[in-house]
Amino acid sequence: MKIFIMFAGLAVLGLIAYGFQIWAVRSKLKTGDRESRASRKKRDGYPPVSVLKPLKGLDDNLFDNLESICMQDYPKYEIIFSLQDFNDPAYKIAKKIKDKYPAKDITIMVESCASGLNPKVNNLIPAYRIAKFEHILISDSNVMANRNYLQEIAKHMEDPEVGLVSNIIKGTGGYSFGAIFENLHMNSFIMGSVCFLDKFLKMPCVVGKSMFMRKKDLEAIGGFRAVKDVLAEDYLIGKMMHSMGKKVVLSHHMIKNVNEYWGMRKFVNRHSRWGKLRWKIGGIKYFSELFSNAVFMSFLPVLLWEPSRITLAFAACVSSIKVLGDIYISRKIRTQMSWLLYLLSPLKDLIIGFIWFVPIFSTTVVWRGNRYRIGKDSMLSPCPETGIWSWKYRVTDTIKARLA
Repeated sequence: MKIFIMFAGLAVLGLIAYGFQIWAVRSKLKTGDRESRASRKKRDGYPPVSVLKPLKGLDDNLFDNLESICMQDYPKYEIIFSLQDFNDPAYKIAKKIKDKYPAKDITIMVESCASGLNPKVNNLIPAYRIAKFEHILISDSNVMANRNYLQEIAKHMEDPEVGLVSNIIKGTGGYSFGAIFENLHMNSFIMGSVCFLDKFLKMPCVVGKSMFMRKKDLEAIGGFRAVKDVLAEDYLIGKMMHSMGKKVVLSHHMIKNVNEYWGMRKFVNRHSRWGKLRWKIGGIKYFSELFSNAVFMSFLPVLLWEPSRITLAFAACVSSIKVLGDIYISRKIRTQMSWLLYLLSPLKDLIIGFIWFVPIFSTTVVWRGNRYRIGKDSMLSPCPETGIWSWKYRVTDTIKARLA
């Protein structure tokens, strides 16, 4: 009975924490509505912007995602599609976009860059080198933007103390279980955590899918080369900006992260990698993620004690409350996902709960075909492919492949 009481208490605390996350999301959206109405009539005075779009492979909905950045209601901006290889299938998509919008200032930058171990940063370095304007926006290839995207984030730069602007992100699409789980997680834990840290703890938590900044501020912290060998380049750029005395702003403007045909393996690999990243950055704070997973905590008595009437009823009650909370957020952010899909939310939370333990036992990631070890602050180092240590990773990979 003591096991049940302990985990039931943790589950209740997790629900309370989730309630604060919902409050933070709701508050951010309300503040954003007021700011949008106040600035709606402004159409000039915006700084010219260089939009850097690092491309690698065929993301879901790639053509429409790239096209959305060409349709901005914004006076002056350039777009730089950056790739490492002409044989990358994303090159053909970028070329189609450039051909469709000949009047737009679009450059396709293809250059093999191996300056660091972070492949995204390697993609950005050549694009940054040719960027014409002082203000730059890093926008990932799976981002679908509304027409006022640039307007809404650029207005924050009227304050010279602002060093970086990031965005709230919502997951859209979902035609496979992996994609549905990704969107459910993005629209609950990830969005809630980012808004919670911003509202209640005043801690910058930058997600690199959208980062707007000035060149001079980026160069003051060492530029992209300062983060070329880390996994969490977005978080560390935000942290260094904050340490430099610059404001790191979470814009109320919401961008869409399109996920349509993910497999479960991609979902598990993505969140295993992100978990390792947060464990190396947060240390003991990483445990708060486990304790705040109310659904996982509520099911542990079923697994560790017994599947009795009281344990199953409690787990079902907690799961129902979590589902209702997820549906509430979805209505607020207008995800257009069927409410029936939110019945999968408890299963997603259980999977995330088990994934949480992976970083405790593994310090390696495979990212875009390369294997790395993750050190403190997500510092990357090459992982040996030969020698006695390589057998550990080969055995682990074989077991994962068999279970996938």
